[in-house]
Amino acid sequence: MGYQSLYRKWRPQTFSDVVGQRHVVQTLSNALRNGRIGHSYLFAGPRGTGKTTVARLLAKGLNCEKGPTPEPCGLCDNCRSIGEGSSVDVIEIDGASNRG
Repeated sequence: MGYQSLYRKWRPQTFSDVVGQRHVVQTLSNALRNGRIGHSYLFAGPRGTGKTTVARLLAKGLNCEKGPTPEPCGLCDNCRSIGEGSSVDVIEIDGASNRG
C-alpha cells in the first residue's frame, strides 16, 4: 500500500466518528434527515477543529447515491471521490490559501 498522510488516514469518515463537535454534527444530521438543507454553509474557526472534515461529510451526505442521508455509504463513486478530494461536483475553498 502507498503512503497515506496521517490526517487522511485518521480523518473521521462518518458523523458518528467526529469528536468534540456534537452540536454541529447534530444540526447537520438533522438537516439531512429532515430534508431541510440550507443553500450554503460557512465553516469557520481555529485550525484543527474539524471544519474540513464536517464539510466533506456534509458533501458526502448530500451527494451519496443513498442520499441525501446523514449516514453516507462511503462506497459509491460520489462518496469516494469526495473523500479523495477529486469530485467535480464539490468545490472546496480553503480560506487560508485564498486570501485576496
